[in-house]
Amino acid sequence: MFLEKFAALYPEEIHIIQVDNGAFHFSKYLRVPSNVILLFQPPHTPEVNPIERLWKEIKKTLKWECFQNLDELREAVWKQLNKLTASQVKSITGWDFILSALFVSGFS
Repeated sequence: MFLEKFAALYPEEIHIIQVDNGAFHFSKYLRVPSNVILLFQPPHTPEVNPIERLWKEIKKTLKWECFQNLDELREAVWKQLNKLTASQVKSITGWDFILSALFVSGFS
């Protein structure tokens, strides 16, 4: 249901979503919309997930902070995310294997 709503919200764009090999990413009921491509990472390799590298960057500035509640933490994370430029995010997450997948898929 999420993929369908996500794809409908941005119908003119191609979306590549990297997923791990968790059992919940495989289902006989899963329908992947035509403008969504699931890019499966190798099993047991969280280090190749771009979000892990992005979190590492965010945590550099937050690791010694103490937050009184979840809302304070959310606000601090959003501030760090908003400081990143598109170029910085690309340099952190734009690995060759992802770029190669885009090329192979014809969407580079």
